[in-house]
Amino acid sequence: MRAIVLAVVMLFAAGPGLAADRPGLITEYTAVDSDTLPDIAMSNDLGYVELRAANPDVDPWLPGAGTRIVLPALHILPAAPTRGVVINLAEQRLYFFPPDQPVQTYPIGVPAVGTDLRTGTTQIIAKRPNPTWYPPPSVRVEDPELPLSIPPGPDNPLGEFALYTGWTDIVIHGTNHPYGIGRRVSHGCFRLYPEDIARLYKQVGVGTTVTVVDQPAKLAWINGELYLEVHPTLAQADEIEVSGRFTQQPIAGLDRLILDAATPYPERIDWHIVDQIARERSGIATPIFKRDLAASLAGPG
Repeated sequence: MRAIVLAVVMLFAAGPGLAADRPGLITEYTAVDSDTLPDIAMSNDLGYVELRAANPDVDPWLPGAGTRIVLPALHILPAAPTRGVVINLAEQRLYFFPPDQPVQTYPIGVPAVGTDLRTGTTQIIAKRPNPTWYPPPSVRVEDPELPLSIPPGPDNPLGEFALYTGWTDIVIHGTNHPYGIGRRVSHGCFRLYPEDIARLYKQVGVGTTVTVVDQPAKLAWINGELYLEVHPTLAQADEIEVSGRFTQQPIAGLDRLILDAATPYPERIDWHIVDQIARERSGIATPIFKRDLAASLAGPG
């Protein structure tokens, strides 16, 4: 399933966050008795909060046999330069743009509350397989009994591969706790599933640009339709992890963002759908044009 999901999220930008060559699919999975949402997320290369936000009424620990689980397979590009590595904190997802190849995307674990949540641009300054972990001072405050270093192996939280950024103590790496992917659990680093970091590590070289943004709302033109994808804020993601629900809050500048993207068709926007997407923050990319007008815009076929 991992390879299939990656294949359908390959988007090619024709502007910042806009236009897609291939729209992908919103797929479903039928749960069996032994399933949990963390297991389903891991087997489908999705993050935990990402999957729970898309399935708010599903019990995460006992979905139940026969329950239909939505797998959000379409990911709109963030409004960021389409080069190197791009990380969107709000969706807890990393995008990689190999030269002259389709973009790749991976779910990640992001820094927890109280840790460094900087945005901006840096670069990869070093890469190491089987890295040794040197717990930073912030981690030692929490656990003074930690050794000075932890060698490669099952107890090493960096996993098997590490990409070191120009920001102090901020590393893109694997993990020995894959259930932390799609959650806010790190001390400043970005974690990937072991299979994902192994693939990414082979392709990312020293000097690769790393851009970190925080964009809960994204838009894209796909086959003549304008799609809106809204994710929880980082604070709302914390609430979702605990209870599956979150405190509502407006998205600053969303109306302007949509109107600018919809030019020259502002009259086609269905604002009731926009409001629903903004309230639910499911992370599911959804068309926002009025149905009768969207069909005429898309044209025959």
